[in-house]
Amino acid sequence: MAQGSPQERLWYAGAGDRKLITTRVSKLLDIKYPLLQGGMAWLATGRLAAAVSKAGGLGIIAAGSADANWLQNEIDVFRKITDKPFGVNIMLISPHLDEIMDLVIKEKVPVVTTGAGNPGKYIPLLKESGCRVIPVVASVALARRLERQGADALIAEGTEAGGHIGEMTTMCLVPMVVDAVEIPVIAAGGIADGRGAAAAFILGAEGVQMGTRFICAEESPVHADYKERVIQCRDRDTVVCGISTGHPVRVIKNQFSRLYLSKEREGLETAELDRMGAGRYPAAFQGDVENGSLLCGQCAGLVEKVEPAIEIIEDVMETAVRILKGVGSELCLK
Repeated sequence: MAQGSPQERLWYAGAGDRKLITTRVSKLLDIKYPLLQGGMAWLATGRLAAAVSKAGGLGIIAAGSADANWLQNEIDVFRKITDKPFGVNIMLISPHLDEIMDLVIKEKVPVVTTGAGNPGKYIPLLKESGCRVIPVVASVALARRLERQGADALIAEGTEAGGHIGEMTTMCLVPMVVDAVEIPVIAAGGIADGRGAAAAFILGAEGVQMGTRFICAEESPVHADYKERVIQCRDRDTVVCGISTGHPVRVIKNQFSRLYLSKEREGLETAELDRMGAGRYPAAFQGDVENGSLLCGQCAGLVEKVEPAIEIIEDVMETAVRILKGVGSELCLK
């Protein structure tokens, strides 16, 4: 069981800093704010990660399905911009997994987050190199297993997130994982502003991870049309594709998602669906917003503009602190 109430796990700065919350996550990762930028494949580059880390969060470079040469270049880009801590997100289904693991160990990457599987067999090697290991989990069972295997913290990601998702909502998953483990928990999925961050802290999380809002960071490399589609999203403008394949993905509704879902309902085999989806994300990344796969979370309806990463982070943290400090006095309790 996690120790202490949510309030006991948060420490606020003095009146001079309206944005500062200190938790075990911010101490563990040596960052100013307990806020991580999501590891979004192809989008989470060295430049975006550097902007987030310079602003006080933890920038994350997403290895995705890229090879080690691509990742090496992005790490070099990051380190030319800042010497702040950063992370690399590793997809455990990557065709280049072994060479990516070798690279992050060689480069002594400070933090590794993982997705799409159980990283247990890699945890000892990563930790021997001095790396903090923070897997993404979508269930309590996996959270407990990874704590036993030596994870330093966990990202509990709800189904509201963009990209590959699990079944449980953030509201339900986060407190269950917090109650099940002793290590710090970071909430993800559906968080785009300070209200979501404050809610996550109240649920017991000691950090938050945001992806969708950073799609619209000025430093994000995606095409302007992709960013505009995120900004235009309303509450029901995302949809989950690929449930029948066992690898559900949340995307913005468009011509491609409608075609894919129609074929999925017709019972098209998994191999055919996979071929149908191949290359669709790079197409969206480059600006084909009707025929590409626009990975995006349900919180897109809260994203209103393109802005620098530093302004995103400061807005989220200042709002979260204000809400958390005022929640006791603003509620009418009888």
